[in-house]
Amino acid sequence: MTAMTAARTPPPAAPAAPAAPAAPAAGGPRPGLRERKKTKTRTAIREATYGLIREQGYDATTIEQIAARAEVSPSTVLRYFPAKEDIVLTDEYAPILLTELRARPAGEPWLDSLRHAFRTGIALGASEDPEATRLRTRLMVEVPAVRTRMTENMSGTGRLLCQVIGERTGRAPDAFEVRVAAMSLVGALTETTLYWAEHGHEDDLGVLVDRALDVLDQGLAQGKP
Repeated sequence: MTAMTAARTPPPAAPAAPAAPAAPAAGGPRPGLRERKKTKTRTAIREATYGLIREQGYDATTIEQIAARAEVSPSTVLRYFPAKEDIVLTDEYAPILLTELRARPAGEPWLDSLRHAFRTGIALGASEDPEATRLRTRLMVEVPAVRTRMTENMSGTGRLLCQVIGERTGRAPDAFEVRVAAMSLVGALTETTLYWAEHGHEDDLGVLVDRALDVLDQGLAQGKP
């Protein structure tokens, strides 16, 4: 799972995501032809973008080149993704993670609910091409425009989290404590993703997420590295 970004459209049915929407539940309705075509187009645009970036770098890759490789028009690319940065950042996971949080038992400790939801996100991310995940998170670190867009989008994810935290605690979504809790979580997830990429993706992402949640829950122990 990489850092969640705010969903710009109603959740299709994660993480967040990029490229691979969750499969419909057994016995559930299959996506209609229109939705399948939209998913196919989004995937083609993303794959074209990743391929071009690998070949020539982020800055040299243009919307026109992406459209030509994906065999769509530039206007179609921009209809699906308002900016090039949005192609790199993924928005499929955030809605699913929020759904996971809402589905947890009401009496379950909040930290346990978070761990469950984020493990689900990590599992969804694992189904994506690992090379694409590493490329995307590396761009978050190396390309200022991508990093800025990520920060903007994460504020939207924070507002979604405020809704879930408010429901869980019986507080208003815009209550001060709810906003602090939501944005603390968003910041922790952002820094976890950046740390993972800055250190060559050597660490286990799930372990890093657990460590981040431990810091939020227990604070920073005195005297430890």
